[in-house]
Amino acid sequence: MRRDEGRDFPWWLVVLAAAGLAVAVMVARDPVYARILATLSRGIGITIAVTVTAFLGAMALGLALAVASLSRHLWLRQAARLYVEVMRGVPIVVLLLYVAFALVPLVLAGWNALGLPEVQTRAVPLIARAVFALILAYAAFLAEIFRAGILSVAEGQIEAASALGLGPWLRFRLIVWPQALRTILPPFGNDFVAMVKDSSLVSVLGVADITQLGKVAASGNFRYLETYNMVALLYLAMTVTLSLALRRLETRLRRRGPAR
Repeated sequence: MRRDEGRDFPWWLVVLAAAGLAVAVMVARDPVYARILATLSRGIGITIAVTVTAFLGAMALGLALAVASLSRHLWLRQAARLYVEVMRGVPIVVLLLYVAFALVPLVLAGWNALGLPEVQTRAVPLIARAVFALILAYAAFLAEIFRAGILSVAEGQIEAASALGLGPWLRFRLIVWPQALRTILPPFGNDFVAMVKDSSLVSVLGVADITQLGKVAASGNFRYLETYNMVALLYLAMTVTLSLALRRLETRLRRRGPAR
């Protein structure tokens, strides 16, 4: 790779901006595009809510798995590794269907068998099942990112913090995490953008996100080209915006130099 490649003028962004401007003109002039956009816009909030909620949950579970995988206890390390390998080996769409129609009913059947207040399966919204499945799936990927970031911190710094009397929590908060953040931020950003795209899979459960509303609109108006053009462009607008913001953040962190 050439060293000046990162300083090239972003012609690709100009092309995307021109395409976005062309779409805006079509929406303003063509009532078909305007109606399609009005329909799809109702799913933007659901897509964002699913993405943010699932990613935050996956971060919490992923951090716990990373800590477990670095534990001194063999059974914790093996349990974390088992979880990561299983979840990474199952397609997300299969996991969505399994959680929604197999795991949730099984868990509720066990709950009801214990004589606790009865909960019907239909009482659990499909969107909640979808978010739970995405959390389970992405926690495995984020756990590996967390683990790599923690291992990137020099062992000597952790030993020096221990010699100063810092407990495990203070060592993590003051020494490990600030340095690990520089390592994990780029792959974290990539996974967040991937989560935006994978959130479209919740449409297989009938959740009214952008993709599901696009399928419903296309089946009613039979304007498949226009409808799926708008679906693709909405996702593209979100992912490109996120990618540019994350790239700027990474650049700022690099300019600050390595942690001392």
